Amino acid sequence: MSDAEGDEAGDGGVDVAGDGGVDVASADMGDLFDELQELEALVVTEAAREQVRETMRVAMAASATASPFGRVIRGFDRGDLAEALLGSILFGIPMAVEGGTQEVGTFLAPRPGYLVGTFLFAVGLVVGIIYVADFQDVRVHKPIFGLIPRRLVGVIGVSLLTAALLLTAWGRIDWTEPSLAVANVVVAFVPMSIGAALGDLLPGS
Repeated sequence: MSDAEGDEAGDGGVDVAGDGGVDVASADMGDLFDELQELEALVVTEAAREQVRETMRVAMAASATASPFGRVIRGFDRGDLAEALLGSILFGIPMAVEGGTQEVGTFLAPRPGYLVGTFLFAVGLVVGIIYVADFQDVRVHKPIFGLIPRRLVGVIGVSLLTAALLLTAWGRIDWTEPSLAVANVVVAFVPMSIGAALGDLLPGS
């Protein structure tokens, strides 16, 4: 037997590196999804694209049964919005019932630079949790204006709105003093945005 034949017999005739340079031995569901996205861009007919998208949905469902972490997540629907809402409420109730929120809000209200910085800090945390920390393999799908991820807008929007409604409904803010009210909402928004991001991601949907 020649060396070439021995090599082929040793690996079963399969190129473990793959034509696309993917190491099959260490490939995961994210690599499969990458390959499917490339295939979706290459196919010509709409029927073929729909078949690829259906395969993507099957791959996402399969990843959901494998592990609570590292799942492929694509799109943002009503279920994701409900999960983000629940997470923001769970993290927001302590902020609404304790006086520390008002104390920090009183400090930030006359300092707009600090207030804006606090808001941007919270947004940065959300971006880090969703897209950087790798709790899940989150894919940006149909971004708003081709740039802004729908998941990011949904998580930030639901936590900010929930903070405003919760503090208002429980009488923790008075909108006759709008600057102080906004400051309190931003303070509550920080942990609530974290809760919304985690609530959205951890179920892995």
